Amino acid sequence: MSQDRHEARKTRSARIRYKIRQFAGTRLRLSVFRSAKHIYAQIIDDAQGITLVSASTLEVEVREQIKNGGNKDAAAHVGKRLAEKAKAANVGSVVFDRSGYLYHGRIKTLADAAREGGLDF
Repeated sequence: MSQDRHEARKTRSARIRYKIRQFAGTRLRLSVFRSAKHIYAQIIDDAQGITLVSASTLEVEVREQIKNGGNKDAAAHVGKRLAEKAKAANVGSVVFDRSGYLYHGRIKTLADAAREGGLDF
């Protein structure tokens, strides 16, 4: 059976999430979602099932600094904003969940910006 690219990404995402649950233990998860126009990131506590911190290109603070929400510059701003919010919430160490996307382009830029902001993963 052939899968379209969205179903294939969901399959990869499930495989990645399974490995994260196995090896990460009690660490929080930094999950990323990207669309053509925007990028979203959130830090999730899977044990309690709650989102602790989130950031996206839809936020007013980020939108004022970017021209387009679907490029590397926007991803860098979202990563920095997420790291700032995580510091305020006393979150220092997370495990990175790329949600089936390749670690390239906007996903890599967001991760690098979050690391520069102080998140450890």
